[in-house]
Amino acid sequence: MPSTYTIDETFDGKRTISSPDPDNEGQSIETEIDVRDVIVTFTSDTVPEVIQTRNVNVCYDADGDYDSAATVIRVEEVQAGFDNKVISGILV
Repeated sequence: MPSTYTIDETFDGKRTISSPDPDNEGQSIETEIDVRDVIVTFTSDTVPEVIQTRNVNVCYDADGDYDSAATVIRVEEVQAGFDNKVISGILV
């Protein structure tokens, strides 16, 4: 049972999050945070399809720089776990 994935953001070590503004109802505050992961959406080819969005840790090379190729391998490892959970009925 193959699935597909989409890396939902370009990794740059930062992510902007939004939270409610406690002083202004209906408004939000945006904050930039440091991250070491990317948001990835996995989609099964089953009927009905199963969709899971989760954070996957990125990989770094020996010099401490972001390694995009190694990160793709890591995402594919997580994808294999997603596939196994769908096949076994853990994710429905």
